[in-house]
Amino acid sequence: MARLLIVHHTPSPHCQAMFEAVVAGATDPEIEGVEVVRRAALSVSASDFLDADGYVLGSPANLGYISGALKHAFDVSYYQILDSTVGRPFGLYLHGNEGTEGAENAVDRITAGLGWEKAAEYVIASNKPDKERLEACWELGATVAAGLMA
Repeated sequence: MARLLIVHHTPSPHCQAMFEAVVAGATDPEIEGVEVVRRAALSVSASDFLDADGYVLGSPANLGYISGALKHAFDVSYYQILDSTVGRPFGLYLHGNEGTEGAENAVDRITAGLGWEKAAEYVIASNKPDKERLEACWELGATVAAGLMA
């Protein structure tokens, strides 16, 4: 069975709503043979990354950068997963009330260094995520999970 790892930092109701929409998409009953594992960014380990076949990352954009929690997830795992996760698909959702470009660039640099493949367009929301943004989160989860089906 394939495994999708959702690594998230959900400090606000808006981030929580986006996370829940991603999970709902990833666990849609039409997606078969994919186990969805959820890990808070501060508790994820290198073995969680190694055991997964694909990833969805979720973070607020704090002061134009990814959350310290998501940065920590990569800081404690990066070198342990560097050569073993090349080519794996990933998706990203961000919530930011200001610009998110710095956060997007950070994820681009980290995932490029790991050799991960972008599986879907990033989902960016500001303020309260509207219906369209939440549907995009659902699609993000479903797309990355469906891509892992055998």
